[in-house]
Amino acid sequence: MSLRNLLFLLLIGLLVWQCRAAETVSLGPGIKAQTAPEQVLINHAEPFVFNDYLITPLADFSLEAKVLSREDYWLDRESELAPTDLALGWQQMSDESVLAQIEIRQSGRWYHWRVEDFPIPRRAIETQSANMHIVPADEQVAVMLDMVNPGQLIRLQGQLIKAESYDGWRWQSSLSRDDTGASACELVYVTALDILTD
Repeated sequence: MSLRNLLFLLLIGLLVWQCRAAETVSLGPGIKAQTAPEQVLINHAEPFVFNDYLITPLADFSLEAKVLSREDYWLDRESELAPTDLALGWQQMSDESVLAQIEIRQSGRWYHWRVEDFPIPRRAIETQSANMHIVPADEQVAVMLDMVNPGQLIRLQGQLIKAESYDGWRWQSSLSRDDTGASACELVYVTALDILTD
């Protein structure tokens, strides 16, 4: 890729980021997503091919959550499957009076948060929010994903998955909401996505 093309892509990315920042939705104080994500482990799932990757479903997965942040990717290998990461919050982490006291950002497929003083216990922040790598199952989900903005309340359904390539590359979802750090993110093959608030 030429330097000129790279600079053009960076400029487009900056413009998209600025537009996204301007479109943050406010729902006001109070818990907006009452329940934790639901997960049911799948035993002996049949793998299938998707975008030249072998996908193995690990668990059925669904949630309602507030979008804390979003980050779009197009230059890494993972973007072939998951073009967007959503940092999502539920229970206390869907309350804007709490979120106003937490600095949240995403980069390099990670979700970072920082506080001056904890508005809720640290463990609540860790277990009631997560960075999720979103794999749209079809064009309809991809279109809906493109419409998702920070601050909105969304509902998604699908599976937590393991993705593998013929060259040995693999990417696997966490199966816990209690873990932190490397390998703690969810890799979600999303079959349905709805925006519950505009």
